[in-house]
Amino acid sequence: MTRTALLLLLLSACARRPMPPLAGPSSAPVLETPARVALMTAPGDADWKALGDEATALLSQYVRINTTNPPGNEIVAARWLAEVLRRDGIEAQIFEPAPGKANLYARLQGDGTARPLVLLNHMDVVLASPGYWTVDPFGGVIKDGAVWGRGALDMKGEAIAQLMTLLVLKRAHVPLKRDVVFLATSDEEIGAGVGAAWIVQRRPDLVRDAEFLLNEGGEIHADARGAVEYYGIATTEKSPFWLDIIARGTAGHGSRPTPDNPVHRLVRALDRIAAWRTSLIVTPTVDRYFRDLATVVPDTVQRRWFADIATALQDSNVARAITANIGYNAILRNTISITGLKGSEKTNVIPPVATAALDVRLLPGQDPAAFLADLIRVVGDSGVTFRPQGPNWPATESSTDTDLFRALVAVAHARHPHALVTTPMLAGFTDSHYFRRLGITCYGIGPFPLTPAAETGVHGNDEHVSIDALRFGVRFYYDVVTRVAAN
Repeated sequence: MTRTALLLLLLSACARRPMPPLAGPSSAPVLETPARVALMTAPGDADWKALGDEATALLSQYVRINTTNPPGNEIVAARWLAEVLRRDGIEAQIFEPAPGKANLYARLQGDGTARPLVLLNHMDVVLASPGYWTVDPFGGVIKDGAVWGRGALDMKGEAIAQLMTLLVLKRAHVPLKRDVVFLATSDEEIGAGVGAAWIVQRRPDLVRDAEFLLNEGGEIHADARGAVEYYGIATTEKSPFWLDIIARGTAGHGSRPTPDNPVHRLVRALDRIAAWRTSLIVTPTVDRYFRDLATVVPDTVQRRWFADIATALQDSNVARAITANIGYNAILRNTISITGLKGSEKTNVIPPVATAALDVRLLPGQDPAAFLADLIRVVGDSGVTFRPQGPNWPATESSTDTDLFRALVAVAHARHPHALVTTPMLAGFTDSHYFRRLGITCYGIGPFPLTPAAETGVHGNDEHVSIDALRFGVRFYYDVVTRVAAN
């Protein structure tokens, strides 16, 4: 029996054996050991198949650790990651900035001839409502050639690709010119707290010497058949400006309607907000992205539009056609999504206050105060006020004229020689902005080729990543890191 066949047999047996319950946040989690691929030199093709199987088993375990935020309970995930690293002789530090919260830090030493590279990931995930899933979102189910569960894409799957990179570098005794740092943090999904912000503010010594950082935020875009169309490397992202909108009026009994019912007032305000079309703005990054797309889109009309997107958008009919694509719309204007509503908790009570949550995302260079002034004018009701949910930070951007960006392009073209490599703006946000403020060049990458259908799992139902995509991502990460960090 070959080594690969034996590894697969062991993995199959491991998958059939029930996993013991995970320990609570006050104790170390149970680690179910998958088949471990021993290496003496850089891995070959047979090794990569087995390493992909190891990554699959690890991701299945990781998904089973419920780190829904709030509350997060990232300490359980951090202890699990530390144990995985410890098996390969890599010691990790766990920082506990608050009860149940954790940040994990591990570092492979290079010879110091180049500055370190950070592999950043977050341990927390968003809420999953089991009633809308076809599998247990925290079951780590492996079926239909994929690993299913909350976080499989955002971002425990990418974290496993980063983790495997560290493990393979250690097992294969790869000589490094840069230190390679594995950093897993809390609280990314709530946009604040004691994760990346805590590291940068309280322990900047851990990362201040780094030159580069890789994080989530990019994409390998595949068509519906799975053929790769382009690699997107995120160099910038929009800025969140989350707001509460508050309407006040006269409380009373629901049987006696009042003329200034705050719920009615709120609904009217939200209707005006929903109907508001903010101005179309073409930033330099977005202009470059559309010009890149113009070289690959098959439609000749779209090619003409994208080649000069600013001119094309001056035609209202063309603007409607382009912004009908929600992805394009999100990077061409400041956006508002109404995401939460709260009025009375009893049907027969008119409340004194009604509120809603607004997810506002601003383009780079936009002034939050000016945007808020425009929003107040659109609503036009002195009985409605706005309250920022937290601090706003300006958008940041990293240059593409770096060794790491060139490494990403080279690795992409090694797999798909004719694929476009471009720099889309991320409509969401990541924790990269904290590290850019320290002078670290940060790129968002998505190591897994994803179809549009697969992408809907991010923050959606039935989130999953195919095992083939996971294998691809593990090797992609390793090849990028060795190209830029190995001697």
